[in-house]
Amino acid sequence: MLTRLAWLGLEVEFLAPARRFYEETLELSVANRPLARHVNDARSDDERAVTLDAGGTELILRRPTGLPRGGLHTHFACSIPVAEYDDWWDALEDEHDLQEHTFGDARSLYLYDPDGNCVELGQGDVRGPGIDGVFEVVLEVASLEDAEDRYGRLGFETVDRGSDRRRVRMNGPVALELWEPQLGLADARGGVHVDLGFETDDLDAVEAALEQWVCSLERSNSRLIARDPDGHHLTVLED
Repeated sequence: MLTRLAWLGLEVEFLAPARRFYEETLELSVANRPLARHVNDARSDDERAVTLDAGGTELILRRPTGLPRGGLHTHFACSIPVAEYDDWWDALEDEHDLQEHTFGDARSLYLYDPDGNCVELGQGDVRGPGIDGVFEVVLEVASLEDAEDRYGRLGFETVDRGSDRRRVRMNGPVALELWEPQLGLADARGGVHVDLGFETDDLDAVEAALEQWVCSLERSNSRLIARDPDGHHLTVLED
């Protein structure tokens, strides 16, 4: 149903330091022709927003000057080639308080951006160089059971549950971690009013799934714009 995570929006207080962090520290480049600009032209104002290319997923840094806002204190994970991990650690450790966690044979490092978003760089089967896609986003939800049911209707499949039963991991075009309010690894929190953009090969099916549970839903040409009960903003485009 959903085929790809097209973008992730983050709210920033000041655009310049946020842009420096992602361009210089994480070595992301400004997207040449951002897909997100076709959804809301206000996002393309260089004084209010900038769109970066995170290995095929757009990362939108946006000041809170209108709706949708980007996500607050969002924890998200980016893939890096296995062989680059030690180089990234060496490059970042002097300026950042890094933490490391291991998942099977894969290592991940965690650091924070200037606005309190927790960025994970995790070893993955990607070519690189550098960051090559966003593979996980964490959403804060009021009711885990309800949120799991809602995202299941969009084709996400539950693959893991936290030992405290207050979080689940769902696989889809991106891994979604649904957390009731809590602190996770590296004291990360689930994102509030996160802005997610997806592509689909069946917009009618997505619309039918969304209209069962979203708080608002608009369709214009080849896109859907919705707001879920936890305040997260979902846009779906035909691929």
